[in-house]
Amino acid sequence: MKLTQKETMLLQDLKTSEEICIEKYGQYADKAEDPALRELFLEIRSHEKEHLNTIETLMGGTVPMMGGGQQPKPQAPAAAPCDNCPKSEKDEYLLKDALDTEKHVSSVYDTCIFEFNDPGARDALNHIQKEEQEHGKMLYDYMASHGMVA
Repeated sequence: MKLTQKETMLLQDLKTSEEICIEKYGQYADKAEDPALRELFLEIRSHEKEHLNTIETLMGGTVPMMGGGQQPKPQAPAAAPCDNCPKSEKDEYLLKDALDTEKHVSSVYDTCIFEFNDPGARDALNHIQKEEQEHGKMLYDYMASHGMVA
């Protein structure tokens, strides 16, 4: 696949976003007070590393095989409502920031999907965007189960 100048610039932006996500989730895992939240951050971080690998593959001019939807969908461990759990303001801040980050990154992918000419590249970017949206759901579900949303 031959990339246009615009596609190359968009991929560089996505690469930077994924690198920031990887760094953020690593730091957030270290700062999280709840061990379950720590694991959630680490799980999402591992998916972000996969996204970065896909972006780097695209930057090299190769459209990666996305497995035809056979890759397992990221899922958070089932979180039972935790009415008696102490609410950590620190964890709540980390979650809100992570959720805002996922919203932003998903919107960047949305723009890029429309800008790419190659259907395989669009499919790869769409696959990642769906996973970013699932990350947002995982974070929101954790927040809801711990009484952090109104």
